[in-house]
Amino acid sequence: MDKKLHKSNNRVIAGVLGGFAETYGIDSSLLRIGYSAISLFTGVLPGVILYIIAMIVMPDDE
Repeated sequence: MDKKLHKSNNRVIAGVLGGFAETYGIDSSLLRIGYSAISLFTGVLPGVILYIIAMIVMPDDE
């Protein structure tokens, strides 16, 4: 089966991290905690910009 990256219906904001979690078989809560921690330690702005870009580029769930 071919997995394609998409926004998930398992949303907190836009479904971006939920989509990554579904596509790669990762727990969505752990992915959200990790993304938040990395964003805080590297400065909030790069994490927010990457999330917004992914939100625009990723297609919605079918």
